[in-house]
Amino acid sequence: MKLSTTLILTCLLLLAAVEVLAQDAEPRSAEKWIPMFNGKDLEGWTPKIRGHALGDNFVKTFRVEGGLLKVSYDGYEGFEGQFGHLFYKEAFSHYRMRVEYRFVGEQVPGGPGWAFRNSGIMVHGQAPETMGKDQDFPVSIEVQLLGGNGKDKRPNANLCTPGTHVEMDGKLITRHCTNSKSETYHGDGWVTVEIEVLGNEVIRHLVDGKVVLEYQKPQLDPNDGDAKKLIEASKGEKMLAGGSISLQSESHPIEFRKVEILVLEQ
Repeated sequence: MKLSTTLILTCLLLLAAVEVLAQDAEPRSAEKWIPMFNGKDLEGWTPKIRGHALGDNFVKTFRVEGGLLKVSYDGYEGFEGQFGHLFYKEAFSHYRMRVEYRFVGEQVPGGPGWAFRNSGIMVHGQAPETMGKDQDFPVSIEVQLLGGNGKDKRPNANLCTPGTHVEMDGKLITRHCTNSKSETYHGDGWVTVEIEVLGNEVIRHLVDGKVVLEYQKPQLDPNDGDAKKLIEASKGEKMLAGGSISLQSESHPIEFRKVEILVLEQ
C-alpha cells in the first residue's frame, strides 16, 4: 500500500512538533533542586542567637526530629528577646529557594505580640561572623512566614528590611515592612513559600506558586548602625547582589519539612 505525499508530510510535521515539545520540556525536568538540610541533623547550618556566641544552639532551639527541621522553645522559661537565626553554610546571589513550613503549638511566654505565628527567611544577609553578640537581626532582606489567628486577615510572605531598603516602581521604599497580596493562612497546615532572587535586579515572593510581592535593587540603609559598618567595610558599596541565607526563630514554634535551593545562572 502506498502512502500519499500528504500523509507522509503530516507524519513528519507531527514528529517535528513532538521533538520541539520535548526540547521545551527538558529545562524543567533538568532543574536540580538541592536539599539544604539532610533530614537527620543540622549539618551545614550554624545558629546565631541574640546574647549567645555564634554556633551556640541555646537549649537546642534549632533541631531536626522525625525528618523535620524544627524551631522549638521547650527549653525556654521566657523568650527574653533571644531572637535567633540559623545560617546556611554558603552565600548565594541568583537562585530560587523553596520551603514548606507550618506553625505548631503555642508562642513562648514573653514573645512579642507581633511575633505570634511569625518567622522568616533572611536573604542577601550579612555574614554571621560580622554580627554583634546582642544584635537582634542580621542586616538582610526578610521574607516573612506568617500564619493567621483563625479570624483576621494577615497576608503571608510580606517583606521586612532590617538595615536595608528596596525599590518598587523606581521609588526607594524606606518603611520597615510591606504587605504582600497573599491570602491568609490559618491553622497548622503546610504552606509552600518560594523566593526568586536575581542578584541586585529583582526579588519575588511566591506563595503556593503565585507571585505575591516583587521589588528591585535591595540595598543597605546608610542610616542603620549595623548596615553602616557593612558599607564602610565594602568601601561605600550599598547595593546588595548576594549574601547569606538564614531561617528565623522569633518566639513561635515552626517546622520545615522541605528547605531547598535551585541555583540559577548569572
